[in-house]
Amino acid sequence: MITSMKECDLISFRTCREIEGPYCDYLEVQYGRPVVLTGPALPDQKATHLLEERWANWLGGFKAGSVLYCAFGSECVLRKDEFQELVLGFELTGMPFFMALKPHAGAATLEEALPEGFEERVCGRGVVHGSWVQQPHILAHPSAGCFERSLNARILSGDLKVAVEVERREDDGWFTKEGVCSAVKAVMDEKS
Repeated sequence: MITSMKECDLISFRTCREIEGPYCDYLEVQYGRPVVLTGPALPDQKATHLLEERWANWLGGFKAGSVLYCAFGSECVLRKDEFQELVLGFELTGMPFFMALKPHAGAATLEEALPEGFEERVCGRGVVHGSWVQQPHILAHPSAGCFERSLNARILSGDLKVAVEVERREDDGWFTKEGVCSAVKAVMDEKS
């Protein structure tokens, strides 16, 4: 990626100056290339289809603002330990959740990737889905209460103070299931 940035004519990101301005300025100076910001692009809600019936029905079974939504994107593949700590952390919250993420590296299927007994323990309150979902529609659903994604955590929690960053281990920089649970509960606490 560094070689590409050094040899390109310009650098473009799907973000906005209000969120990542200082970091984009840094890249512009560091690489001597103009940085063009293209988004976020918001879809026209009238032009898009409705939320799939199975997800609308599932989300409709929970009270407003109560469902945790986690998406790591279509290109992010976690290691086995990362994947399992993440899903176990969501299980520990005791809250309803919807996770859109691929199986960990080394697992052929999502079912194979999940910890033993996980599906039975979260049945009715947790979904881990391994392919594309209608993210804007899920986030627009009244039951969606918390959105977790791997990018921008430091900016949103530190600079903008509109999020909570998951505490990370010092030895490897990754999170634990307890850290995930604690951060989610801090966000979902009505008093915070």
